[in-house]
Amino acid sequence: MSLLTVKPTKIDKTIARAVSRKTNHRTETVARGLTWGADEKILLALAAVGWVVSRTQGEPLRRAGNHAVLVAATASVLPHVLKSVFDQTRPDRKTVLGHVHGISFSGKRKDAFPSGHALHMGALASAAGPLPAGPRRAIRVLAVGLCLTRIVVLAHWASDVVAGFALGAALERMLRLWTGYPIKETDHADT
Repeated sequence: MSLLTVKPTKIDKTIARAVSRKTNHRTETVARGLTWGADEKILLALAAVGWVVSRTQGEPLRRAGNHAVLVAATASVLPHVLKSVFDQTRPDRKTVLGHVHGISFSGKRKDAFPSGHALHMGALASAAGPLPAGPRRAIRVLAVGLCLTRIVVLAHWASDVVAGFALGAALERMLRLWTGYPIKETDHADT
């Protein structure tokens, strides 16, 4: 039993109604496929592989590997903890028209807040900060796009996605204090 109930906003309901009316089976199939790109199991596996590969590299990449695996693991646990505190019915449980248009059921009925997929993407977008402009922008566009799939499949209200993204970015920034990511130019001068 959760401690707090989160209600969708008027904007959340308006967006969900629009998705329910405008979507179709093809859109839903594509969005369901794309949303796997932000799934915690896939991201944990990628972070673990990256960590193993980083062990053979120099200090900056080893530090980045440590950071990536810690962020992925923490971002995987945090939504489950928060969902045990907060109850919110997923928008896909509140539509009939959406199911006619191809929307299927997502996860547990009351686990809408916050979006775990968006939390991972917020962390990824934040971690991309030190990268050169081109890759940084590409990663951030990908992260936002993957978050939007959670709204399109009505797994989450828009506010769940925004909250998850912001939590992920904040989590990544806090974990920098522990991991030392990114390596600073002054760190190079000491070696």
